Amino acid sequence: MKKFEVKIVQIREDSSFNIGMKTGQHILDSSLVPMWNKIFEHDIDYKNMRSIFSSYTPHLLEELEGLAQGLGISSIRAASMFSGYDVPKIDAMGCTAILTDQYYVRNYDFSPDFYDGIFSLVQSKTALATAGYNLQILGRHDGANQEGLVMGLHFVSYNGYTKGISPWTSIRMALDTCSTVDDAFALLKELPHSACYNFSLGDKKGNIAVIEATPEKICIRNDDSLLSCVNHFQTQELQEKNRLSIDGSIKRNNYLQSFYGDKLTQDEMFKIFANKRSPVFFTDYENLFGTLHTFSYSFNKSRIITSIAQGKEALDFNFNNWVNGKDIASNKMTGLIEKSNSFK
Repeated sequence: MKKFEVKIVQIREDSSFNIGMKTGQHILDSSLVPMWNKIFEHDIDYKNMRSIFSSYTPHLLEELEGLAQGLGISSIRAASMFSGYDVPKIDAMGCTAILTDQYYVRNYDFSPDFYDGIFSLVQSKTALATAGYNLQILGRHDGANQEGLVMGLHFVSYNGYTKGISPWTSIRMALDTCSTVDDAFALLKELPHSACYNFSLGDKKGNIAVIEATPEKICIRNDDSLLSCVNHFQTQELQEKNRLSIDGSIKRNNYLQSFYGDKLTQDEMFKIFANKRSPVFFTDYENLFGTLHTFSYSFNKSRIITSIAQGKEALDFNFNNWVNGKDIASNKMTGLIEKSNSFK
């Protein structure tokens, strides 16, 4: 077993530029900067990236500028490393989520070698306050915002892969600017997506959805009581975009659908997802399929419960209270990485 840690970063009432600069200072001496620099060694089309960001989230351009200053690198290098535009293909990721009209619960599965290990709570002067796990620093694996919108990503395939925005940057854009499922759907229809991904999302009105996105087309699935989201498209018109082998994804989906009609609480469902013996918890880290964190959000209570792999204690707090000034006392979460083969 290997000890595993995630840093909790809290930044309040600040400009987007300063948020970027402070984030850069948090990672300056970490292994993240050389890792992302190596993965994204070639500079992107900076002009085109700026055009997309300027149209939808210009404040994130300011954050990238702050990151550049905080790290002592050029604006183009910061955008190439952290914007999530024109990213290279990275081997398949997992991710499993269940949504009801009461709560959202999700596991993120990949490798700790390509994981930021940061949970950020950010209150910007130019965007909605958000809480979520960083990916490529600027982006988010999953998270929630002050309006009660929650989102997560799920890799499907590289069918039709092209230059565009990564799903983790899309999530950050949506959480920063959208209040409802409808708002997020409208934004995601506009963004140029780089690959095929599912987005699981819900809002404080109890609306839940899975948005299936490809570089060419977007579809949405809705239900009044329960939705499951894994790593394949389920709408008829997009199924041809799935990978050839989706047996494991179908198996997880069938397991989640077995909860249809049950009235499990947020705590009960969170424990199912976070339990290392669960059918949706994996330890195949060497093949990029190990559970790294569990994230949950209650729509009517604004309650976030989250933990990292095999963490003894979950971080449990009211996000509205944080938005209103109550800081989280913890500065990190700890867990364990236990490597073994498991079914995908």
